[in-house]
Amino acid sequence: MAVPKKKTSKSKRDHRKATWKRKAAKEAEKALSLGKSVLTGRSNSFVYPTDEDEDEDE
Repeated sequence: MAVPKKKTSKSKRDHRKATWKRKAAKEAEKALSLGKSVLTGRSNSFVYPTDEDEDEDE
């Protein structure tokens, strides 16, 4: 059975974990920003149907 030859150092482990958390925090911030812009109606990069569009189709 394959096993690692050496134990990964704590600093290397912590660095990987910090990088993962930083990426997750950045994505969460972007999602929150997009949500706020959609709610205020100032979104230019997000296309979604509005109630007015649905009324026209009927």
